[in-house]
Amino acid sequence: MALAPGAAAPSESTDSHIDAPQLQLFVMGLFFIFGGITSLNDVIIPKLKELFTLNYTQAMLVQFCFFTAYAVIGIPGARLVKKIGYMRGAVAGLLTMMAGCLLFIPASQTATYGVFLLALFVLASGVVIVQVVSNPLISLLGKPATAHSRLTFAQAFNSLGTTVFPIFGSILILGGLATVTADQLSGVELDAYRTAESQAIVNGYLGIAVALAIVAGVVWMFRNALKGEKHEASEGLAGLDLLKRPRFGFGALCIFLYVGAEVAIGSLIVNYLMQDHVMGLEEQSAGKLIALYWGGAMIGRFIGSAVLRFVSPGKLLAAVAVGAILLLITSTQTSGDVAGYSLLAVGLTNAIMFPTIFTLACEKLGSRAADGSGIINVAIVGGAIIPLLTGVIADLTSSLAIAFVLPMACYAVIAAFGIYARKPA
Repeated sequence: MALAPGAAAPSESTDSHIDAPQLQLFVMGLFFIFGGITSLNDVIIPKLKELFTLNYTQAMLVQFCFFTAYAVIGIPGARLVKKIGYMRGAVAGLLTMMAGCLLFIPASQTATYGVFLLALFVLASGVVIVQVVSNPLISLLGKPATAHSRLTFAQAFNSLGTTVFPIFGSILILGGLATVTADQLSGVELDAYRTAESQAIVNGYLGIAVALAIVAGVVWMFRNALKGEKHEASEGLAGLDLLKRPRFGFGALCIFLYVGAEVAIGSLIVNYLMQDHVMGLEEQSAGKLIALYWGGAMIGRFIGSAVLRFVSPGKLLAAVAVGAILLLITSTQTSGDVAGYSLLAVGLTNAIMFPTIFTLACEKLGSRAADGSGIINVAIVGGAIIPLLTGVIADLTSSLAIAFVLPMACYAVIAAFGIYARKPA
């Protein structure tokens, strides 16, 4: 089925795709894995904030270290994938993720916040490589005319992971072993408390490490499954010349802002819902509601994958960005359940943003898709910068409501991109 009027395929020609449709389910599985692992940060942040008595700025270093990996690894990751191919690149990413999970063991044993941050950086490095593989590959595994819809559908599996993982993560990590808090202890007792409490984090990530090892083994068995895989040599510094294209450059900026806004909101959900004037929930109960935020994105992506076959991607992107702003205004200007659930509903408006921005930005890249994906993954560093700045605003103003003004500004720019990119490249 053709795209709606005003939409275009992300490749240079109608036959620029890989003939291996049986691999689409595999790629969607990768979306599920790295989505779920990323969303666990929203559960870890309030836990580490309590264990190490952190302010919001310090707690947001979790997201800063995790998403900084996108800036550091994005371009090298693209080079690696172009050198060894998509399937072998996926294996490399999965094994790097496994190594990051295993680093949680020394992090817990030393009860050191910095080691936790290092483990998250290594874990994120693997996630970056897997994303460099997944985003262009799902676009190439099928007809270019349906790339917007197909990537949105794959992102729904990403959201399935971000919905499922926080539920179990909240039960396991936020359940709590002790009846005291870190700010009541000191010295040896404090170190012992941190080690005991962080063991729940270790157990969860050890289970993930085992699963990643199994998946990597399965992917390795299909390392030669792709036929017709092509990669064009980079121009300039590893594809940075692509930023000279106005459409791609604007799109990369919007990826930076979108990921930053989405992560900033998700990171603060637990603390926001725990406030007395909002819902006054306990930590674990608030943690479980993170699933509604990411679950909304999952539902929206399944719906969006169908809607994008009939509606201009740019116009729909602008509409949902405005919707996100209105929901944030509603949340910050009200109280109780209305404030809480309107914030959680932002997840629904986030649904189509990443895949739509990605495909709109990458239209006509063709054989330079891996380069474009690498640059886009660098732009995901917005998940490091925007949440940290949001935390700084929250600390300076002592108000999470005021801090949400920054995500609102991000969505405003995204709405402008949707209007700008409503016509074909």
